[in-house]
Amino acid sequence: MSCLEVAEEAAREAGKILRENLGKVKEIEYKAKNSIVTEVDTKSENLIIKIIKTNFPSHDIFAEESGRDKKTSSHVWIIDPLDGTTNYAHTYPVFSVSIALEIEGFIKLGVVYDPIRDEFFSAEFGNGAYLNRDKIKISETRIVEESLLCTGFTHENEWMVDENLKHFENFIRRARAVRRDGSAALDLCYVACGRYDGFWELGLHAWDTAAGLLILKESGGRITDFSNSEFTIYSEEILATNGMIHDEMIGVLSLGRGKRIN
Repeated sequence: MSCLEVAEEAAREAGKILRENLGKVKEIEYKAKNSIVTEVDTKSENLIIKIIKTNFPSHDIFAEESGRDKKTSSHVWIIDPLDGTTNYAHTYPVFSVSIALEIEGFIKLGVVYDPIRDEFFSAEFGNGAYLNRDKIKISETRIVEESLLCTGFTHENEWMVDENLKHFENFIRRARAVRRDGSAALDLCYVACGRYDGFWELGLHAWDTAAGLLILKESGGRITDFSNSEFTIYSEEILATNGMIHDEMIGVLSLGRGKRIN
């Protein structure tokens, strides 16, 4: 099977686990303040790794719960087995499986699967982005005032909470509306397919953004940090838009930047 076929099989099989166990979570552990993990995260991750390793035993794995297994291959699978764990634990039906393939430091493949809506977002470098089998593209909204935006809040750093509350207020006063869905991977895909016009967040991790990054770029979107510098999956801030409102959003974000304490 091709890398994309393996990624799709892994995402869909993991999605079955998420569907079957929704509302049945028995174990919740805290990794940090308001950052939880359930036994379903682990089951999903183990299955994804098994499918990938069966097909590509020499490839490396970098997964949210188990970390990086080794550093010997130019091919690294970056996995979030359940993006939106808090939603999942509360049976709020917004969560996803995210899988990306990094080759020699560049993201070449990304898939995000929403098992509740059976929506499979995918992209391969240079080949466009898709929702199920239909090609997708970003919205044509040109100003923040007419935009539907999205964000998320981390609790790992207090200054990030304080700063993003300022950003949230500034955008609430300027945009048509702002949402907070709780799955960054889906948020990026929603910008990619035009449901959202822009998304910003602080404190995300590589597994949150790796797949969505490529899907957004391949749909025609733009992604940077808050200062308009190049975004990488290891950046602490992300701004993803349809491109047309990007500069205006950077201007709004500049209003809310405060003193940062790591």
